[in-house]
Parts: sequence; structure tokens; C-alpha cells
Amino acid sequence: MNSASTSNLTDRLAALRRDVEAALARVLDRLDAPPAITAPLAYALQGPGKRLRPCLTLAAAESVADRLGLTVEHAHALAMPAACAVEMIHTYSLVHDDLPAMDNDDLRRGRPTTHVVHGEGMAILAGDGLLTDAFRVLAEAPSSAVDQAAPVAPAERRLEAVRLLAEAAGSRGMVGGQAIDLAAVGAGASLDAASLADMHARKTGALIRAACVLGAVMTGAPAREREAIDRYAAELGLAFQIVDDILDVEGSAEALGKTAGKDAAAGKPTYPALYGLDESKAMAAACIRRAHEALDAVEIGGLLHDIADWSLTRTS
Repeated sequence: MNSASTSNLTDRLAALRRDVEAALARVLDRLDAPPAITAPLAYALQGPGKRLRPCLTLAAAESVADRLGLTVEHAHALAMPAACAVEMIHTYSLVHDDLPAMDNDDLRRGRPTTHVVHGEGMAILAGDGLLTDAFRVLAEAPSSAVDQAAPVAPAERRLEAVRLLAEAAGSRGMVGGQAIDLAAVGAGASLDAASLADMHARKTGALIRAACVLGAVMTGAPAREREAIDRYAAELGLAFQIVDDILDVEGSAEALGKTAGKDAAAGKPTYPALYGLDESKAMAAACIRRAHEALDAVEIGGLLHDIADWSLTRTS
């Protein structure tokens, strides 16, 4: 990407991130949770972050808006509950991932992790709350993630979105991938290439795929466009994980907002450990080429392409 494209992408993502964060604030206001859990919920959900997954949901909705006869604003409003639900589930996964029984990390998004600030028990409950309340946000109509007057996706779309998100977050998806990772580290075992790819397709890729596909589902995109966006997202998710592994080796804690080098120190299975840095970078670039091809096949342009290119050059 040239500097002009990079600047435009930065501005576009910043605008989407502001919209998502405003919607998340409304979600927190309307949860009606007891005061004891409100602070750890807010601490976890409102911390600094890229908000990549909800931005992908909105970008995917935007990418099909014109062919569906929708304005970009209408498409964003339909997809916003899904964007919020995805970010809530992603945040829950980070809160639990940082716990002493998991990765035992004390730094996330450039500040102390939730269990360090609020205690282990409250961090577990905050994660549980975010996971469960995500499905409430997605199912409600009118949604607590949008203004009462905003358009709401029909019930059948929201039901399909609940199914897709539950599959991505559950034992077949993210939880299953985390379990493979934890078991491999605990046993001191190394994963072969197929097992490593399977672990990351579940652990990281499943939620990124869901984030993208949900944007298409909530707007009512046809199957052909949904399938192309899913193929794009599968490649993006793998590239994203490979780059994460590379940054754990080459990045700094200041840039990453979390402890650098922990994967290697813990003996975790990673792409650089299996393939080396140069081959890992080539693999990520190949993923992004295939992601572009998937979108080009159905003539989808715009922001999703730019996000794919940015994923190779990011530093956090």
C-alpha cells in the first residue's frame, strides 16, 4: 500500500472504530448488571484496541451494500449488533487467555490485564458475562447496540448469525483451538504443519471468518457473496495468525501492547518455530494473495482489500 492508501485506511478504520466503541458503550449502559461486575466488564471491553473484528463486520456489510440497494449507513446499522457481539466475544477470549491458568500474562493492550486489576475471580466472571451477553445483543430487536430507531435485521438473519457466532466461538472453533494449544504446551509436544494450521484455523481464524461473514448475513447478501467473503476471511485469519507469530519474535512489548517473546519462552507451537521467519512471511503473503482473489471473483472491492494488505505490514 502506498502512503495515501495507508492514510485513507487509517482514517476509515478510525471512523469505524469510533462507531463501534460508541455502540459498545451503549451496550454496557443497557446491560443492567450489578455494580460488582460492571467495573471489570467495562475495564475489559473499553480498553484500547484495534477493534479489527468488528471493523471487518462493518466492512463486509459495506462491501455488499450497493448491490443490495442499501446505503452504507443502513448496512452498518444492520450489522452493528453483530460487530458488537464479535468484539465482546473476542474480548472475553483475551481476558480468559491472560489468566494464570492459561497464558498467565499481566499486560494486554498496553495496560495491566483484567485479573491483575480486578482479581482472578472477577476476571473469569467478566469473561463469562461478555461471552453470554454477546448473544443477547445479537438476538435483541431493537438491539441494545444501536439506536432504537435504527433498522434491525429480520429474525431469520439474526438466528443464522447466532448459530455462526456460536460455532466460531465454541468447542469446534476458538475454544477448541485454545484447547489444542494448551494441551500441546502442557505436554511439551510440537505440532506438525497440518495440526498447527488446524489449531490456528480454530483459535484465531474462526472468529475472524465469523466477523466477516456476519456482516454479509446481517445485510442479506446472497450465498455467492457470502461464500467469497468467507474464503477471503479464512485466508486473512491465517495470515493474521502468522503475522502475530512473527511479531512475537520481532516486535516489542511497547508496540504490541502485550509481552513480547512469550510464545517462544513458553515453547508454544508457532509458524516461525516450524518454518522460520522468512518462510512464515512468504506464507502470510500467499494467504493475502488468495484473499484478494476470492473477493475479485465476485467483484468485491474497497475496504476489505485494504485491510488484507495492511495485515501484512502491521506492527501490533
